[in-house]
Amino acid sequence: MDREILTTKIKEYKTEYSAEATFIPRFVDLLKEKNAFLRKNMKRHFTASAWIFNPYNKEVILIHHKKLSKWLQPGGHADGCENLYEVAQKEALEETGIISIQNTFPEIFDIDIHTIPEYKNIPEHDHYDIRFLIIPENGSEIRKNNESNEVRWIKLNEVEKFAANNISIKRMVEKTKSMSDNL
Repeated sequence: MDREILTTKIKEYKTEYSAEATFIPRFVDLLKEKNAFLRKNMKRHFTASAWIFNPYNKEVILIHHKKLSKWLQPGGHADGCENLYEVAQKEALEETGIISIQNTFPEIFDIDIHTIPEYKNIPEHDHYDIRFLIIPENGSEIRKNNESNEVRWIKLNEVEKFAANNISIKRMVEKTKSMSDNL
């Protein structure tokens, strides 16, 4: 998936969530920037995340991010890679240890723009995050890496206890519940 394909996918992306729909033109605008996939774009840049869902147990994986001290889905910087689907898969492996994948969905599952606070010498900036759905093999074991305090399977109906104030995670839970019977 290169920049041209991603541009098409974002322009064609449909959502019933009005807040999410407002992000679409901003994503298209960022795609016009040369350094859209690099951290050196200090105002905003693309990131990719994996929404890892086990339909057998109705669970998702969340990590407790060390720097942000929040429960989030696995994800990270593109670091120049324009194939955000590959970035999401790489981040899923690095941050959770999941190696047995039953199914992945290269279509965009969710998009979000969120502000990352200033950290050390890095100024506050926005992440333009594209999320992809990944279904692991049932019984897949997980492990944390050095970027997280913890990684955990969490029942879909308990996710809000961990990420109560995160509107985008709540949105992904709602999307997952509405489609989980078809997975």
